[in-house]
Amino acid sequence: MFYRVDSKLTEISFDEIDSSFLTVGIIGSGELEGIYEKLGFSDATVEKCKRANPMFRTEVEVHSDYTFTELRVPAGDGESDYIALFIKKNLILIIDVLDRDGSTKDIFHKITRRVPAEKINCAKMVCSFMESLVSDSGAIIENARNRIVSMEEDILSGNTDDEFSLELLGIKKELLRYNNYYEQLLDIAETLSDNDNDLFPHEDLIYISNLQNKIQRIVNDIDSLENSADHLGDAYSSSLDLKLNHSMKIFTVITTIFFPLTIIVGWYGMNFNSMPEFTWKYGYIYVIALSVAVVAALVVYAKKKKWF
Repeated sequence: MFYRVDSKLTEISFDEIDSSFLTVGIIGSGELEGIYEKLGFSDATVEKCKRANPMFRTEVEVHSDYTFTELRVPAGDGESDYIALFIKKNLILIIDVLDRDGSTKDIFHKITRRVPAEKINCAKMVCSFMESLVSDSGAIIENARNRIVSMEEDILSGNTDDEFSLELLGIKKELLRYNNYYEQLLDIAETLSDNDNDLFPHEDLIYISNLQNKIQRIVNDIDSLENSADHLGDAYSSSLDLKLNHSMKIFTVITTIFFPLTIIVGWYGMNFNSMPEFTWKYGYIYVIALSVAVVAALVVYAKKKKWF
């Protein structure tokens, strides 16, 4: 599917592509096989379009007359779509390598309708496409921030459970995933801004620069959230240590209170014949009363010292 951008947007066939006009297109990797030589694309770049790259961070290849990159676009279900992007003077070609839900085609149709055709140029179209790829960044960042704040409140109120660590790990993995994605988009924007192969007129580089700044702000926000998640993990570890210390303190106090009973038991367990308590009829009651009195006295002392 190709569109010529003139005074209006016109759908054309591949054979009708005219380098005098801006052309934008989206095709599958199979369709690229039969046309890439006419477009001047190398075999190596075309080969990369035949499979979904599992890595987020891929190189941006700058050739003499075009720029090529691969993109792994996160989907909401934890999966990813895969696209490749060829940019030439007056040609933007999106290769739909793997699109599970049709979102890539939806984005393409949205950007072709976003700006009036008479105002579109190659730089604007590239920026419009990449901005559509980060359009949900605000919701992603806000959702992650709210989850982190909610978990921080749980720590402070002592409402954490056994699933807390797994939930925090899930947030960290999600932030890492989006961080890699947005940093790759930033790499692409930086390479396009360098304009080493002169794809864009100098006056159009301002659009690329604005896009680069926007993505950089998103990356900074994600980095900040990753730091917050790390601090949240530290706070959770500290809360566990505090609970453990409190438990150990209680056990220590209990041991301290009842330790004198061990001495009493050891003392009267020596069974010396000369011990008068053995023949005293109140000896048994005396030992019980002594034990209770010692424990009570230590409990009162511990409360005054605020041991518990």
